[in-house]
Amino acid sequence: MTDDRVYPSGKPNGAAAAAPVAVNPAKGQLYNPTRHPYRPSIPAAQNPRSKYKHKHRRAFSCRRCVCLTCFWSILVLLVILLLAAIAAAAFYALYRPHRPMFSVTSLKISSFNLTTTPADDSTHLTTKINITVSAKNPNKKFAFLYDPMSISVLSSNSVNLSSGSFSNFTDSPDSISIIHAATALNSQVLDADSLKSLQSDLKRRRGLPMEIVMDTMLGVKLEKHKMKKIGIRVKCGGIHGIVPKGKIVKPVVATTSDAKCKVDLRLKIFKWTF
Repeated sequence: MTDDRVYPSGKPNGAAAAAPVAVNPAKGQLYNPTRHPYRPSIPAAQNPRSKYKHKHRRAFSCRRCVCLTCFWSILVLLVILLLAAIAAAAFYALYRPHRPMFSVTSLKISSFNLTTTPADDSTHLTTKINITVSAKNPNKKFAFLYDPMSISVLSSNSVNLSSGSFSNFTDSPDSISIIHAATALNSQVLDADSLKSLQSDLKRRRGLPMEIVMDTMLGVKLEKHKMKKIGIRVKCGGIHGIVPKGKIVKPVVATTSDAKCKVDLRLKIFKWTF
């Protein structure tokens, strides 16, 4: 006997079941035009940007070290200058130091001759000039130590009229020392410019203008301590003397009432003196 029952099918209405489709995950993503293309990673040793960053970091570190070194150097220098200024102010407040003071007591012309040699038409100057200068130490707590002193008498245009020297001496605190020096010039040849300048000075109404220049080394003694010596130059101007013509019988006294002296420090750096 035949079974006429109809069994329903598991397929959809009259359509065959679609076979499953395998999806590739690499191709399943949609394309994004704004996405950056894939770049494989580069090792740090081969990456030029990493080298640049390393060099930039090292240069920054070097600049920082230089800046710190400059800062500390300037700071130390400022501290040293500040301490020196404080020490100098304390020394000045305690001792009140003053420079030595000089004044011209007298200047006497014992000989002054200009002679011309016909053979070579050269002019020679022969002089003897005695000067007296007083050196005063106005300080009350330390003495001045003088080395041997060179002394020159010059005209207004720096023509050398006579030269001499004075021995070393010590100027005690709050005292006056007298310098007697006999300067001379033995047949010094004058060039044309010096002769013309000297002849012009000899015709002045007030007489020959002269200047005394003294160079020496000066030290300071404070109780038992001696400081390093420094060079000084003393210039005394405002001196006028009438030089008589012919043979001088007795010394001619120059006018020193308007004479004033100035003391300048002579600093020597390498081969140059200021």
